[in-house]
Amino acid sequence: MRKFETLEVDLDHGILTVLLNRPEIHNAFNETMLKELAGIFEDVDKPEILCVVLRGKGKSFCAGVDLQWMKAVSRNSHEQNYQESLLLSKCFESIYTCPKPTIAIVHGAALGGANGLLSACDLAYCTDTSVFSLSEVKIGIVPATISPYVIKRIGEYGARELMLTGRRINGKEAETFRLVNKSVPPELIEETVAETIANLRTSGPKAMNHCKSLIHEVCNHLTMKEAYDYTARMIADIRASEEGQEGMNAFLEKRKPNWVH
Repeated sequence: MRKFETLEVDLDHGILTVLLNRPEIHNAFNETMLKELAGIFEDVDKPEILCVVLRGKGKSFCAGVDLQWMKAVSRNSHEQNYQESLLLSKCFESIYTCPKPTIAIVHGAALGGANGLLSACDLAYCTDTSVFSLSEVKIGIVPATISPYVIKRIGEYGARELMLTGRRINGKEAETFRLVNKSVPPELIEETVAETIANLRTSGPKAMNHCKSLIHEVCNHLTMKEAYDYTARMIADIRASEEGQEGMNAFLEKRKPNWVH
C-alpha cells in the first residue's frame, strides 16, 4: 500500500479503511487530500477489496475545507477558483460512483463539505454525540458541490432547512433527516459497522457491483420506459453469469455460496 500525505490507508481481510489523517486541524481537506481521496476511490475495483470504510483520525470525522486553503483560493482568479472547485466535484463523484460498497463512520464534527464525503457513501453511521452542520451560508457562500449528494440523501425540503439555516444538529437529528443511516452511542459504533460488513460478506461481490450500477442508472439516467428494457437485460445477463449460477444453485441446494467463507 503506497504512502499518502493526508491519509492513512489499510487493507485488512477485504476491508479497505481510508483514514483522513490531518487530526491537528480536525481533518479539514485541502487540494492534496481531495486528489488523494479521488485517486483511491477510482482504484478500488479489485477482487481483494470487499468494501471501503471512510473515517477520520483524532477528535473529528472532518471539519470541512481547510481555512488556509480557502484563504489562498479566495485570492485566485475566477478561472482558478473554478478549477479548484472541480477538485471537490471530482472527489465526491469518485466516492459516489465507486464500484465497491462504501461506508462512512462519523464521530466528532462533520462540517460543511464533510457532509459531501459522507453523503456520497452508500452507507453512513455516526455516534449520537456527533455534530453536523451545512454552515456555508454563515460565511456568505453555498454548499454547491456537495448539494447533489446531500439532496439525494435528505430530499429537497430537508436540504432547504439545513442549508438555509446552517444550524448544527446532533447524530440523532442527522438520523431523522436521513443524513446518516443510523446514529448510535459511541460505544456501539464499531459493533454497528461490523454487523453491516458481516452482511456484505454474504453478498455476491459482483452482484453488489451490479446493484450499485443498477441504482445509479435507474436514479440518474433512465426514464421508466428505458428502465423497462435495461433492467430485464441486466437480470437476464446476471442469472446466466458464473456468480449468478453459483448463487441460485447454492440457494436451491441449501448450502452457502462459494464467496461465503
